[in-house]
Formats: sequence, C-alpha cells, structure tokens
Amino acid sequence: MTKHIFDLDMHTFRLLQQEPFFAGLSRRIHKYSTSRIPTAGVTINKETAQFEMIYNPEFFAGLSENHRLGVLMHEFYHIIFEHVTGRLPSEGMSKLWNIATDLAINSHLQGKLPEGCCMPGEEPFEDYPVGKAAEWYYSKLQQDENFNGKGEGEGEGEGGEGEGQGQFDSHEGWGEAGEEARGMAKERLRQAVEGAAKEAQQRGGWGTVSSEMRQRIMDMITPKVDWRKVLRYFIKTSQRSHKTSTVRRLNKRYPYIHAGRKVKRQARIAISIDQSGSVGDNMLAAFFTELSSLAQLAEFTVIPFDTEVAEDKVFTWKKGQNKVWERVLCGGTCFDAPTRYVNGQGFDGHIVLTDMCAPKPISSKCQRMWMTDKDNAQNQYFQTNERVIAIDA
Repeated sequence: MTKHIFDLDMHTFRLLQQEPFFAGLSRRIHKYSTSRIPTAGVTINKETAQFEMIYNPEFFAGLSENHRLGVLMHEFYHIIFEHVTGRLPSEGMSKLWNIATDLAINSHLQGKLPEGCCMPGEEPFEDYPVGKAAEWYYSKLQQDENFNGKGEGEGEGEGGEGEGQGQFDSHEGWGEAGEEARGMAKERLRQAVEGAAKEAQQRGGWGTVSSEMRQRIMDMITPKVDWRKVLRYFIKTSQRSHKTSTVRRLNKRYPYIHAGRKVKRQARIAISIDQSGSVGDNMLAAFFTELSSLAQLAEFTVIPFDTEVAEDKVFTWKKGQNKVWERVLCGGTCFDAPTRYVNGQGFDGHIVLTDMCAPKPISSKCQRMWMTDKDNAQNQYFQTNERVIAIDA
C-alpha cells in the first residue's frame, strides 16, 4: 500500500482563503517537503538567494486545519520580521534567540498553534507580556534564571520538535547564508511583501493581520528616504542662473571682442509652514532645526499660514542665520492661500510643511514639495503627483 504524502501546496489556497495578505505572500515563496526536519521552517537558499519554506509532510498531515494555518503564518512572520536575513544579536545564533523570535511571532498567533509552543503568558512564559519585539524577549530570557546560560552559541537550538522550551519549528541554517545572498533575498522579500500588501488592499482586507502589524509591514516596504538629503537636493535643483556681463571674464566664443558672462546661482525658495492646530510642535521644531543648516545653501522666505497667509509674519531667512522656531497661528488649513502667495512672488521652489489635512490646492507655478510626518505621508488626505516626504519629527 502506497503511503499518502501530504502536499502543502494543495492545501494553501483553502488554508489562506480568509488571509489575503498571507495568500499573496505564500504564492511568492517556494515550499518543498523533506524528512530532514521534524516539523517546518524557513531558510535562505544560498545558491538562489531566495527564501524557502521547508516542511515535514507527516508533521503537517497530523495537524488540524487551524494549526496548519497557524504554522504557515508563523513561518511567514519569521521572514517578515527579518529573523532570517538579519537582526541577529551580537552573540550570534543561539537557542535563546530562537525562543525569543518565536515569542515575538506567537504573540500574534494566539489560539492558532499546536500545544506546547512558545507563547507569552503561558507556562513557562507566564510572566512574559504579549506583543514585545524579539530583542526584548531575548534580553528578558538572558535575565531569567530558568533560561540564563542556555544555548549561547552558534548552531544551538536550531529547531526541531521537542528542542528548546516550546519550539516546534526548525531554525536550521539561520545566519549561514553569505552577506550577498542575504542582501538579495531581503530585496526579493521586500518586493514579495509589497506585492502581497497590494493584493490585500485591492481585495479590501488583510484578514486577521492587526492594524499594528499592517503598519509594521507597510513600514518595511516603504522606501527609506533621508528627508534631509531630499530637501538639499530640492534646493539645489531649484537654483536658477543670474547672468551679468563683465570685461574681467574672457568670452570663450568671442575672446577680446565681447565681454564675458558671469553666472551667479541662487535659489529663491519659499517655505510655507502650516501653523494650524493639527500640526504638532515636534514637527515644527524638527523642520526649523534642519532649515538652520540649509540656510548655508540658500536664502529662504518663510511663510506662516493656516487658512490665510500671515503676511505680517513672513520673513526672509538669510544665509548663515539661525532662527528659533515659534508658532504664530493656530487656525484651520487651506493650501490655496500659500500657493497663491508663492505664485505671485516669482519663487523657484516651494516647500510646504504640513499634516496635509486639507483639500488639494491649486497648481503651483514652480516646483512644489510636501513634507509631513510618516502617518500622513502614508495616508494622504488628497492624492498628488508632487513629491511627498515623511520627516522624523
């Protein structure tokens, strides 16, 4: 009699039917069966620089549908949290780190996993709170007399059923892939997670993924931009040329016939600062701090506004000056007001510091850029093709 071999691919559609995000991610990660490990795990294939999920078919065949779903999500969370590509403690791979990563993941999978797994709030982790990061759990484990001194070494606790305190999955091969392979795998992961997130959004739901977890996932796939560098680049690209004639400069085309041309480059930049009550003091303070250093590059005209421009408060921030930030208005918000003001003054570039919580404004005659905090950059009140940069307030 031929023994039935459990094929996980044949079950994933049904298992993940109510989990659009994980369904999209699952299709982008290769899965293969093996008897080499007793349960399941994720790793990086050193040859292809791809993430792979490996699983023991007999282990999966013995699980309930709910536990199969939980194990799948557990393994995918290992990938999302970068437990495979990085985040290893300075001591390297150890049993304590393996347990810590499982505690971090299983906080989000209560009621979905087989009995005996590492679960915060349950024995022997009854004093461990739910929802902490792997690094937090690792630190607590190091201080816990029940665990202190256990598994401090490369290769220990690499998983398998019965290994470690409640570890049910394999962490085999973590940290073994080279730096180049990890880098390639990490970028491919970002693309896979981005694709899965778009699918979930198009389907109108993320399943059981919490709002906190959705935010972490969106942070992961959002390109990290140094807003200070972007601000400097914007200023430099806004510079225009002012040409004057001078006999002291040789004309390269008509030497000694026509005077040369002297080119002086200086950008006229408008900084419209939303001073409505919804814009936090931290954002204003962070922006003013950076403008102090940018004043070495160009001269600014600072334009405070809420529903109107406070023209009596507009001032020129000259090169080399330092200014202390202050709030001079505290009303609503209208972006048409500063745009009209800038359009009528002949500026080269327009930067708007705001929470973006107002209707889309009229067109700008010069290039315009928006700067806001991370939440408002990801959840814009209006859609625009202009650059929107999140600042770290």
